[in-house]
Amino acid sequence: MNEYRDTSKHQGQRKQLVDFLKKKGITSQEVIKSLIDVPRHYFMDRALEDHAYTDKAYPIQADQTISQPYTVAFQTQLLQLKKKDKTLEIGTGSGYQTAILSLISSEIYTIERQHELFKKSKKTLNVLGYRIKKNIFGDGYFGFEQEAPYDVILVTAGAPVVPKALMKQLKIGGRLVIPVGENSQIMTRLTRISDKEFNKETFGEFKFVPLLKNKN
Repeated sequence: MNEYRDTSKHQGQRKQLVDFLKKKGITSQEVIKSLIDVPRHYFMDRALEDHAYTDKAYPIQADQTISQPYTVAFQTQLLQLKKKDKTLEIGTGSGYQTAILSLISSEIYTIERQHELFKKSKKTLNVLGYRIKKNIFGDGYFGFEQEAPYDVILVTAGAPVVPKALMKQLKIGGRLVIPVGENSQIMTRLTRISDKEFNKETFGEFKFVPLLKNKN
């Protein structure tokens, strides 16, 4: 476990980061506690450890990124996650967002299309003891129909449009949070209010890596 050392310095840096995120509008106590409890540096390259608690995105394997902490916190807050919510995360990436979700909800399904990231994030989450219901290697554009419907679906990549498969896999009353757009994205929350009706809310502009479909 030498690879994973969470020092008092790391812990102090996390508290400073959370204080900063509170000033930017993060108010959910569950999200704040998770951000304090999850060591972000565990999910980053060792060479970037000194930058783990700055509010910036950084590169990880497979030309992907670990999202900016504010973005992770903001998306998680929009989910309005409850302990027993059945949750699907599209885009495991480093596993950092997954770890945050797992401390709030007890039933997390997470899907990753890049095999290198799938293997690494699954190992990291297992070694660190984060309880994930299922790690899935596959195309998140189509969701994971085998376990649908879900109370909550979170997409951590930018989609030009909202995939219909994800809308179909949402329970009535369920929430889908997804960044929608081409070059930059508008953070969007869809709440399913009936079989065919969704309430749409938007929450400003963000920048994400693209949500790929049928591509390696």
